[in-house]
Amino acid sequence: MIKKIINSAERLTSIALVGACGIGKTSVALTVLHDNRIKRRFGQGRRFIRCDKFPPSLPHFLRQLSKTIGASIENPKDLTQLRPFLSTKEMFIVLDNAESVLDPHMTSAQEIYAAVEELGHLSNVCVCITSRISIFPPNFEWLDIPALSKKAARNTFYRIYKCSKRCNRVNDVLKQLDFHALSITLLATVARHNRWDTDRLAREWDEHRTDILRTDHKNSLAAAIELSLSSLTFQALGPNARDLLGVIAFFPQGIDENQVDWLFPTIDGRKKILDKFCVLSLTYRNDGFITMLAPIRDHLSPKDPMSSPLLRLTKERYFSRPAGAKPGSGHNKRAFWFA
Repeated sequence: MIKKIINSAERLTSIALVGACGIGKTSVALTVLHDNRIKRRFGQGRRFIRCDKFPPSLPHFLRQLSKTIGASIENPKDLTQLRPFLSTKEMFIVLDNAESVLDPHMTSAQEIYAAVEELGHLSNVCVCITSRISIFPPNFEWLDIPALSKKAARNTFYRIYKCSKRCNRVNDVLKQLDFHALSITLLATVARHNRWDTDRLAREWDEHRTDILRTDHKNSLAAAIELSLSSLTFQALGPNARDLLGVIAFFPQGIDENQVDWLFPTIDGRKKILDKFCVLSLTYRNDGFITMLAPIRDHLSPKDPMSSPLLRLTKERYFSRPAGAKPGSGHNKRAFWFA
């Protein structure tokens, strides 16, 4: 993955790194930014901009861009004013958390989108955006950021946990976290801060699951997920979106796409809502199912199934079907294996 991104950057092909919250998009971008090949190619022309650190408007975006690249224009009105400076050397510019300015429901999103697209067209500039939303200019190469490999997950955990002896029980917990980068980082940090041995860590996980993924500095998996749910695109999906997301989370393998109309007849625009979940990287499609990463599922699944009217209705609908009936594609046994 890193090599592929570097190769694209060296060709000055702009890149969009897309994935779920906490999957490791920023870490990947920073690794590329500080890679020796990128240093040799771009030298001092490497820049990093956190898009969630300024208001989502075109003037603020251009002002931050001008400041970051070292231009002397304090309040540029458009990208044209920055072109003379941008053209002086090759640049590699990372726009981190770009969903903060590219969310299509934001007032200035279209203007910023056009500016980012123009920036990506410059012949001497490579733009690398990281985003939870899979909406970006068509001239960008799209790369989905996957979960960590088993080896990388273990190395990440023990690099923070600082224990040379590796434990199979810890390996099992990492697997249950779907090798999700942020979850593993938080788990190792909490375990180290509390001086837990591996037995205590395993007990805490068995009892509290993802609730333990919260550090003393208020970094948490919950906060990262809720940030996605606070986006304007998610809010625009209406009052049923959160409950529908909880139903998907409740089923370990998600829901069968072929059964969506049968399962949720009372929800208007249900298929469009499910599509938007994927656009927001809250869910992903896998072998005909819409599902989500285990730690995200654990957080979003109703702790008390009876508290969700939609989940109750969905379960009742499934179990009240006539004996032998096979709604949808007939994959129902996989879709409705309850946790």
